[in-house]
Amino acid sequence: MVTSSPSVERRPRDPPPRTAPRPLLVALLALVLVGAGIGAYVGARQTGVFSLDRVDVQGAPRTTARRIRAALRPYVGESLVRFDRQDAERRLASVPEVADVHFDRDFPHTLKVRVRLERPVAVLRRGADAWLVSSTARVLEPLKRPYPRLPRIWLPASADISVNSTLDGAGAMGVAAVAPLRPLRLTARVRQVVTGDGELTLVLSSGTRLRLGDTGDLRLKVAIARRILPLTHGAAYVDVSVPERPVAGYNPRVAG
Repeated sequence: MVTSSPSVERRPRDPPPRTAPRPLLVALLALVLVGAGIGAYVGARQTGVFSLDRVDVQGAPRTTARRIRAALRPYVGESLVRFDRQDAERRLASVPEVADVHFDRDFPHTLKVRVRLERPVAVLRRGADAWLVSSTARVLEPLKRPYPRLPRIWLPASADISVNSTLDGAGAMGVAAVAPLRPLRLTARVRQVVTGDGELTLVLSSGTRLRLGDTGDLRLKVAIARRILPLTHGAAYVDVSVPERPVAGYNPRVAG
């Protein structure tokens, strides 16, 4: 007797596992993406897609902001992608009020310019002429009367002074003497700075002469003067040239 074996159900085979992309294909895709990126960058540099049409100045008054925009006008219409920060900084060096600057490209069409301004500390005098001077000894602008209530620094008629220049010699010494006054909150008003033989003297509105000596330890000397001036009312002079041994002197008729 012949018997038939039961039929066996065949299950379909599982599909072969996917293989990872071949290294050559991956490399080709990477090259395509890099090429597309380079093409987009070159296109952005050469076309008006990101052309600059607005300069947003922050941290400066209206007149200074106008000068900044005028200095940066050659960039208007150019691509923001091609913006040259170093060249822009050189252009803004022509604006005396600008001490420091930071640029931010706000795509698609705006350049933001954040500035830190010079801090005026003195009125520079040479004969009948006057200029405003910053804490970095930079000549900011010519002045006409009435002058600001700032210390006067007198220079001889032979001194060469021009806007946007930086003082040296006696002028720089005078600026070094008055620059710490506001940060250290010296309440006495300084009327004039006297320089000579490497010595600095501040003439106060009260008439007292504050002798600082040379330019060493100026912040310490001013801080000491701030403490002792209220205790020396009517003194002809206060000498802090040796900070460890401040001295006050009085006119005989006042002392008597």
